[in-house]
Amino acid sequence: MQTNLHIQADTLYRFIQLHPRLLALTGAGVSLASGIPTYRDENGVWQRGAPLQHYDFIQKEAIRKRYWARSFVGWPTISQAQPNAAHQALAKLEQFGVVEQLVTQNVDNLHQVAGHQQVVDLHGNLQRVVCLQCANKTTRAEQQERLVEFNPQLASLQAEIRPDGDAALADDYFEQVNLPSCLVCGGVLMPDVVFFGGTIPVPRVEQCLTALEQADALLVVGSSLQVYSGYRFCVRAKEWGKPIILLNPGNTRADDLAQLHIRANCGEVLTELVECFFSQLHCNCED
Repeated sequence: MQTNLHIQADTLYRFIQLHPRLLALTGAGVSLASGIPTYRDENGVWQRGAPLQHYDFIQKEAIRKRYWARSFVGWPTISQAQPNAAHQALAKLEQFGVVEQLVTQNVDNLHQVAGHQQVVDLHGNLQRVVCLQCANKTTRAEQQERLVEFNPQLASLQAEIRPDGDAALADDYFEQVNLPSCLVCGGVLMPDVVFFGGTIPVPRVEQCLTALEQADALLVVGSSLQVYSGYRFCVRAKEWGKPIILLNPGNTRADDLAQLHIRANCGEVLTELVECFFSQLHCNCED
């Protein structure tokens, strides 16, 4: 007798047989099993306070001090995280030629660590730090070393880890933080990401839309799609007559647009889906 998991994976497998070239869009739910918390629950409801706003970081030194102190504590969670079953399964689906392009709203680099080749980091990547003046880029690991060099007191801090390498530190830690500046021009350093309220570079969005136009369908994994930067691709897929598949345990903003919504753990279903492809390959070899 087939379990519900087998039925869900088989349903997705049969859908892919009809729409064999997918654009995959992933959200925070994909990285939850890797120990990285999410801003929202599975239905898209905020679990914590308001996130850092992009232009507050750029305009306010106090906000930058707050960010880098908290990031210093939270960074090891990101840097030491390992891909989980969902990342690994999506990389396999790329190898099978099913996922032609993956667009992720996550900034944790785990798709790349899992071996995925065609990845667009829609909101950027925490592995990099960029100068706001001269655009010189360095690694986040180097920034961590400079932060502790400038602020030895940070090394002993511990705090609750929050999404995207953030940590819940009390406000009284921030005023005394000394911020490293760009080694090239002395400018302000920022993680190479788009915070909430920021604007995604137009060429990046156009690259994703081109991939969507060439795909047979859009597969959304682990995202409630509450942020428009990801939801826009569902809107465009609907306009272009591209079927939308949602793989998310709870409700999403695109439920009314989708042809199929599988409400399940994405890692389990995707792993089972990969097994479906392996089984089919085995059958073909025997033939």
